[in-house]
Amino acid sequence: MDNLLRIALLYDFYSVLLTEKQRQVFELYYFNDLSLNEIAEELDVTAQAVSDLLRRTAKLLENYEEKLSLVERGFEVQKSVEALITIINNQTVLDEDIKEEIVNTLLDISVI
Repeated sequence: MDNLLRIALLYDFYSVLLTEKQRQVFELYYFNDLSLNEIAEELDVTAQAVSDLLRRTAKLLENYEEKLSLVERGFEVQKSVEALITIINNQTVLDEDIKEEIVNTLLDISVI
């Protein structure tokens, strides 16, 4: 998996566990595509401080995943949902409306 995609997924799952400052810097860098210098100027800190905070935040997100495995479990759930949808769609004894309702329910529980 691409590193940028992985860090974005980790952020989606664990951002609530970060401080406001960590979230702010992370979003400015990864989502708003600001440079270290631009963020540093905006927050009145050094670019090195921004770099350090980003590195620590990424490591923290990886540590959360190592301990909680929410992203990994999310992918497992996604694969299971996709397998169930395939099975349901291949059923000939189920009414099409029931199939659609089951598939929609499965898609609602999908996390990734």
